[in-house]
Amino acid sequence: MTPFVTETGPGVALPMDNIDTDQLIPARFMKRSRTEGYGEQLLFDLRHHADGSKRGDMALNHLSVPPMLLITGANFGCGSSREAAVYALVDHGIRCVVARSFADIFRNNAMRNGLLTVVCGDAEHSALTAYLSVAPGEAVTADLKAQTISWGQKKGFAFDIDANARRRLLLGMDELSETLEYSKEIEDFERRYLQHHPWIAPHFRGFPGRA
Repeated sequence: MTPFVTETGPGVALPMDNIDTDQLIPARFMKRSRTEGYGEQLLFDLRHHADGSKRGDMALNHLSVPPMLLITGANFGCGSSREAAVYALVDHGIRCVVARSFADIFRNNAMRNGLLTVVCGDAEHSALTAYLSVAPGEAVTADLKAQTISWGQKKGFAFDIDANARRRLLLGMDELSETLEYSKEIEDFERRYLQHHPWIAPHFRGFPGRA
């Protein structure tokens, strides 16, 4: 997983509440393999007319390069728990989503895939939305180390984030790599446990290469 420290790139506003996972990645695209990617399918039905042509009123359709940051409304990522909704955002190039609130399952899935989710207040949300609505694609900086979102001439705000989520994002760690940090402790526990409970694994003789 790519570490997230400081990212600067284009920002785009999608000022809608209750964007659910089926809107983020419609179910008909779920047969795609992870290696094929989901970036082109992000928000497909919102970005296209029924005939497949792109909608002219969607800022996402007018950017010359994919956005780094998306700001949207409340309850983002609600609906089903499909992790492909996060894949679609990440594969599209988005590294940070700012919203008034997130669905809990979506937010957990986002962290597992290196996507920073930021909750902000009404004043901060209105300011950044207004900026990107007037100038879609303008540069925005998400600084996880400093816990700030900034843009323009010294405009920005600070945000809160769970300490463990912040650490994992900064280091680019998923759940497995975090667990492996404690591999020595896990092996030591297993060795001691099996030595005192030999009937569980009668042929246990310790771990290879370990005393």
